[in-house]
Amino acid sequence: MSAVVVVTGSTGGIGSATAGVFAGAGWTVIGVDRRDGERRGIQHFFRADLADEKASLKTFAAIGEATGRIDALVNNAAIQMCKPIIDTTVAEWDEVMSANVRSVYLAVRHAYPIMRAGGGAIVNVSSVHAVATSTNIAAYAASKGAVLALTRALAVELAPDRIRVNAVLPGAVDTPMLRGGLGRGNAGDVGEDDLVVRLGERHPLGRVGQPREVAEAILFLCDVARSSFLTGHALVVDGGALARLSTE
Repeated sequence: MSAVVVVTGSTGGIGSATAGVFAGAGWTVIGVDRRDGERRGIQHFFRADLADEKASLKTFAAIGEATGRIDALVNNAAIQMCKPIIDTTVAEWDEVMSANVRSVYLAVRHAYPIMRAGGGAIVNVSSVHAVATSTNIAAYAASKGAVLALTRALAVELAPDRIRVNAVLPGAVDTPMLRGGLGRGNAGDVGEDDLVVRLGERHPLGRVGQPREVAEAILFLCDVARSSFLTGHALVVDGGALARLSTE
């Protein structure tokens, strides 16, 4: 069997692109998502909410039975909430933390017994919001900061088992999540595509990213032939946004 990758949030923008890129590189792709959607490149799909402990355990047990191995785990599943922190309810805060952080913890915990024998790679999809953020997105930023810190801790803990753990930090990428965030608060006088273009123009590269560009970075971090000495690393994929001073 070819190398096996598990991609969570596999029906979303970056998740779907990641599944396609890995399939194109010859990997066997296992997709997991709590909703149905596009299954491009996915050989096996499991519908599950990985923030639920029992569902996560059941899903990874089934993956282990189906493949007998996991060479890479891509923790991509996430939700975003755009509202002021003082208006964010406890339930909303917990929902974001559960979907974005708890799901990563549980996935790693349940994938580990399958990965331990052969080693492999884990890539956690964090965000530039873990490093520099904006207003009305505090819960999301906090969750992605937690994912980044967890990545570093896991890199240290799992190194003896030859499991490398890294993170990608996407910036503005043209996905439904990005467009949904841009649409909030828009009076409607500017079209969605124009909002994306305007956002892109504020980047040094002059555009927002495409999901496949993040997926290629994820493949690089998972491929032992390309990144064998990388662990605990945060790879920023943001078109240069963090490189530019906000005062420029």
